[in-house]
Amino acid sequence: MARELRRLLIPAGRIQVAAARIGVKEAGSLVALEPDEAHYVARVLRFRHGDRLALIDGEGQLWSATLEQAALLRLEQPLGQPLQRADRPRPAITLAMAVPKRDADLVWRMATELGATNLQPLLANRGVVRGGLPLERWRTIVREATEQCERLWLPQLAEPVEALAWFSSPGPGASLLATTRQAALPTLRELLASLLQERLPDLADQSPPELRLAIGPEGGWSADEEEAALAAGWQPVSLGGAILRTSTAAVAALAWLALGSDRQG
Repeated sequence: MARELRRLLIPAGRIQVAAARIGVKEAGSLVALEPDEAHYVARVLRFRHGDRLALIDGEGQLWSATLEQAALLRLEQPLGQPLQRADRPRPAITLAMAVPKRDADLVWRMATELGATNLQPLLANRGVVRGGLPLERWRTIVREATEQCERLWLPQLAEPVEALAWFSSPGPGASLLATTRQAALPTLRELLASLLQERLPDLADQSPPELRLAIGPEGGWSADEEEAALAAGWQPVSLGGAILRTSTAAVAALAWLALGSDRQG
């Protein structure tokens, strides 16, 4: 039933504050909408008093709710008893991408639909985009894509960082560096199969194991960036023989990771 309802994502903190007013064990908590949310519900969805929708908190939980007033929702379940609950996706997938001149909006949206857990904009030495990045617009795109594709976990889009600095700490799990023009590199498909058979089972005690994928600018990673990544333990990987645009490479590679790693949640 809940999957047939239009979804609205409201941060967990706001839902908890609303529920605290009458107690978390009771249904009927009133959640106030921000002006942009109220506009979306009334003008885009054209909802009226008594209409029902699904409310998600971006942290794995969903409740059904009714529209009480133009800017007020009433939960139909107690806060602690959501209609649906999903564990955090495993393995966590981080897509790190050198910000391209065009199509970043599209990549973040498609990455959300494909199940990315974390999104990391990178400022690469050969990248053409450096400042004035529209982070709030990107985060709005990610939130709307989460609602549209019926995910329960909101991907986290981080502040941009210099690629050279980010490569210095690859983190737990497998860190994969997409690169080109190198002989005898494993393809992403081959490497993923190997990781799933050999490495990821050994990471089962981590919370959660992680796959990190870095996609470079259309001019390629600089020598300094590749050297730093390799020194920190990143695994270079090929996406095939063709030279792809940054946006094409990011979406194609993420599809392999998301669909090929048998993720749960």
